[in-house]
Amino acid sequence: MKRISIVIFLSMLIPVLAQQRQDVNIQVERIWSNGEYCSFASMIKYHGKYYISFRESDSHQILKPENKNGKARVLMSTDGESWQSVALIDKEGFDLRDPKMSIMPDGRMMILMGGSIYKNQKFTGMVPHVVFSSDGEHFSSPEPVQFSDGIGQGKEWIWRLTWHKGVGYGVSYGSGFMLVKTTDGLHYDLVARLDMPGRPGEATVGFLSDETMAIMVRRDGDSKNGAWGLSKPPYTQWQWQDMDVPLGGPDFMMTSDSTMIVASRSLYSTEKTMLFKGDIRGKLEEVAILPSGGDDNSYTGMIIEGEQLWVTYYSKHEGPKASIYLAKLPLKLFDGPITSRWFY
Repeated sequence: MKRISIVIFLSMLIPVLAQQRQDVNIQVERIWSNGEYCSFASMIKYHGKYYISFRESDSHQILKPENKNGKARVLMSTDGESWQSVALIDKEGFDLRDPKMSIMPDGRMMILMGGSIYKNQKFTGMVPHVVFSSDGEHFSSPEPVQFSDGIGQGKEWIWRLTWHKGVGYGVSYGSGFMLVKTTDGLHYDLVARLDMPGRPGEATVGFLSDETMAIMVRRDGDSKNGAWGLSKPPYTQWQWQDMDVPLGGPDFMMTSDSTMIVASRSLYSTEKTMLFKGDIRGKLEEVAILPSGGDDNSYTGMIIEGEQLWVTYYSKHEGPKASIYLAKLPLKLFDGPITSRWFY
């Protein structure tokens, strides 16, 4: 695999600091490239080991008779450097997409993924599926999730799940756009129907220390700007803010009640995997653009490891099919006011 170690010398743009410089060491490694189309990554640390999951197929979508349904690949590493495959999960008749890992309250690893159904290259439905593991080595067979009465019309997709005080929260979209919750990963109840214009879709949930829930949403309407929402318990009344930035595969983590780290695919003229610093208003400042491109990339997983931010993502800037990458960046890049951007 290809590893890039980059040392960048940065000149601060504030006049009084113009003579000060700092060294920033960025490591970027292509950790998986096996000739298949690899995309939609996720990452967690579980039982002291690192895990990355992603979709593996021969194409982005099932557009031709010869295209294969997607499978969920799981990689494991003990040191964050050397990676090995520990699972390849599939289910007949389903294109498994965006496998998102999380740790349940009972200590099990859970992988939630979309299950798209195609007949004669025509999309006919979506059924989310889950698998479970108690050791990170043995995984259950994919099971379809079950929705309570009134939700779930055969075209649902819970794109990502966030656990908070024993409850998993996610946003389901397809036949509607709604906040749902679960306690076992299999059964989902409605929390609130979210009234939002602009064709909302992929969404990530987070929490502040006062129990406020935050949701970041991709939209595919006329403007394609993301949306940022805040709500107090029981999370049925929402305040939404236009983010002024187009988003694709939005991912964020709160570093305090006032700041967050955000990752997204750029939807500007050239698609790149971008990192931002954000605030509680949903306002974003660009921090870095990771090595990426080829008109298909991003969809990240992030963890904080010591003084570093680890970001896994996919890109096809080094070949005709997308590969999986891992970037390691100093957390200090996100400290203080953002006075310059780091481009690779």
